[in-house]
Amino acid sequence: MAGYGTNEGFTAYAAAAGYVIPEGTTDAQIAAARQRGALVIDRYEPRFSGQRTGGFQQERAWPRTGATTQWGEAIPADQVPEAIVTASYEAAWLELTNPGSLSPVVTGSSTVKREKVGQLEVEYSTSTSTDIDDVVALATPVATAIEGMLWPFLVPCLPGVLVV
Repeated sequence: MAGYGTNEGFTAYAAAAGYVIPEGTTDAQIAAARQRGALVIDRYEPRFSGQRTGGFQQERAWPRTGATTQWGEAIPADQVPEAIVTASYEAAWLELTNPGSLSPVVTGSSTVKREKVGQLEVEYSTSTSTDIDDVVALATPVATAIEGMLWPFLVPCLPGVLVV
C-alpha cells in the first residue's frame, strides 16, 4: 500500500512548513506515516465528486474520473491534485509525530467523564447520545489545515429538497 506522493515530497513539504522530522526517522517510518495520512484523506471520499478511475480495485480514492473542483473545473482522470497530496502530507506529519492521533479507536459503551491525576482533576463534556455515529463523530479529530486544503474538491452538502 502506498500513500499519496513520495517520501522525498513529504520531506520537502515538512521542511517548507518548518517541521523538523525527528532524528533517526527511517524511510519506512515516513512511508508508514504517509500511508496512514492517505487513509485519513480517503475518509473524505464520499464527499469527492466523480468515482475512482480504476474502479473498486483501486487502492486510493484518487485519481478520479468525472471529478471537478467547487468551481466546476474538470480534474483529469489520471491526476491527483497537488492539494490532495499536500493534505496527505499534513496528515502524515500528524501521524508521524503522534501515531494513531487521526484515527482514534472509539467504544460507545464507555467514556471517561472525569479524570484525576494527583491534584489535577479534569471533567470532560460528554454527549448523551448513544448513537455510535454521534460517538465516532465526536471522537474524530478535525485538522483545520487538512480541511482547508481539501475543501475545493469536496461536493457541497446541500439540504435535501422534496418536490411533490
